[in-house]
Amino acid sequence: MSTSVDVFIDYVCPFCFLVEPALEELRRDRDVKVNIRPFELRPDPVPTLRPEDDYLPRVWNDLVYPMAERIGIPIRLPSVSPQPRTEKAFLVLQLAHEHNIAGTYSHAMFQAFFQDDRDIGDEEVIVDVSRTLGLEATSVREAMASPARKRQHQADLAYATETMRITAVPGIVIDGTPLQGTPSATRLKKAVDALTTSKGCRP
Repeated sequence: MSTSVDVFIDYVCPFCFLVEPALEELRRDRDVKVNIRPFELRPDPVPTLRPEDDYLPRVWNDLVYPMAERIGIPIRLPSVSPQPRTEKAFLVLQLAHEHNIAGTYSHAMFQAFFQDDRDIGDEEVIVDVSRTLGLEATSVREAMASPARKRQHQADLAYATETMRITAVPGIVIDGTPLQGTPSATRLKKAVDALTTSKGCRP
């Protein structure tokens, strides 16, 4: 039986982008089911961050750029100011899940923001990125305007914060056990192995 790995992300968090290679290696080397789940760091009406203020450049220079260089992912601090809200992108993530491309969709959103410096809070940008993955523009627009999807999104956020007690992203939960920080592939595989061994299964 596959081990469930829930990955709570926000599309404006660079560490969620940088953990992708580790997750891909985990998928390749272990029998896991990775579930991409939403977590808004700053949901409306909480103000979003501005790249021209001191905080973001300091975090990027001290932590993001060194990690990106070590992993080998080209990345830059986006100039979009203030940073976009991600609710609409997450409404389309629901659609991506239904088409079994949640991981591909999330990767494309990260690329659009952190590599192409696009405003992923803009509906037309979301439509454009989604179309490159084969999603129909009409379906994407309907997803962003859907009251039912908005209700589901709020339920998903409540699950993250109230049930799983997620407070930062990437929030990785392996078979119900949280893993702190932005783990390497080695750490992820060790965590999966430890859990499967404790259940009497072989990794």
